[in-house]
Amino acid sequence: MKRSSRKPDLKKIKALPLKKRSSKVTVKDFCKPYQEGSTFKGFLDTLPDILAANDLRAIADRVLTAHQNKRPIVFGMGAHVIKVGLSPLIINFMQRGLISCIALNGAGAIHDVEIALEGKTSEDVAASLHKGKFGMALEAGELINKAVQEGLKSNEGMGTSIGKRLLKVSAPYAGMSILAMAADHGTPVTVHVSIGSDTIHMHPTFDGAATGKLSHNDFQTFTALVSQLEGGVFFNVGSAVVIPEVFLKAFSLARSAEGPIKNLTTINMDFIRHYRPSVNVVERPTLSDGKGFHLIGHHEIMLPLLAATILEDL
Repeated sequence: MKRSSRKPDLKKIKALPLKKRSSKVTVKDFCKPYQEGSTFKGFLDTLPDILAANDLRAIADRVLTAHQNKRPIVFGMGAHVIKVGLSPLIINFMQRGLISCIALNGAGAIHDVEIALEGKTSEDVAASLHKGKFGMALEAGELINKAVQEGLKSNEGMGTSIGKRLLKVSAPYAGMSILAMAADHGTPVTVHVSIGSDTIHMHPTFDGAATGKLSHNDFQTFTALVSQLEGGVFFNVGSAVVIPEVFLKAFSLARSAEGPIKNLTTINMDFIRHYRPSVNVVERPTLSDGKGFHLIGHHEIMLPLLAATILEDL
């Protein structure tokens, strides 16, 4: 249909009183200025009842409800969570029973092992790459690849095998290692490897077949835990591709074999909204019955903030 090119007659516009118009925000939702010397709970009470501040409270409530109802809380994460110094927070939550399982990508396992062995991690890639030295640090690769060979004999998962190996060799900083402390605590850690994406895959001790077998064992363990997530919570923190893809496949397999997973809460935390975490974690698994959330921001700020909010009401 051809539209008229005439200018609109503004005299015909019917305005309405602001009082009668619906509004999303009122002054009751506004923040309150922080009072010096207040408690953390006092700080939380100053946040506005709007957008991410509301999501922060809602996520904390859902985690606490799942914990009180003895439902699983599964924590998937990329390596950056370790690289920004948050391992003690993850270990503390695990030891308090607030994490039922931890799922790592291959890089996460490597950084965790470097921390356990030397108390340091995060190579300067730009400085090492053109010297032919990037990814050539010896100890982490040797330990992980030795652990894989040991795990192959006992048909264990990769996460369990590495954690046990760290404890066996009395790694100096084992107390800061998620893998070691999980093995000590009895919390399952699954490691999901993408062959060729990790530095230790360049090492002569690397066995692709053995690594694939143990990582697949971990996928089966992870799927079994996902199948129990009704009323539970799944976090994806800092993994843009691997963990969201693994979670979606595990969810599909669990759904096909075990039936619906109802009342599921999923949370994605990262610097920006990536495609796969958005659709594979937040949207698709909760589409029929559940709720998905995004908390966008720096891990070293957002994760401690969420953890403190949860612990304040624990």
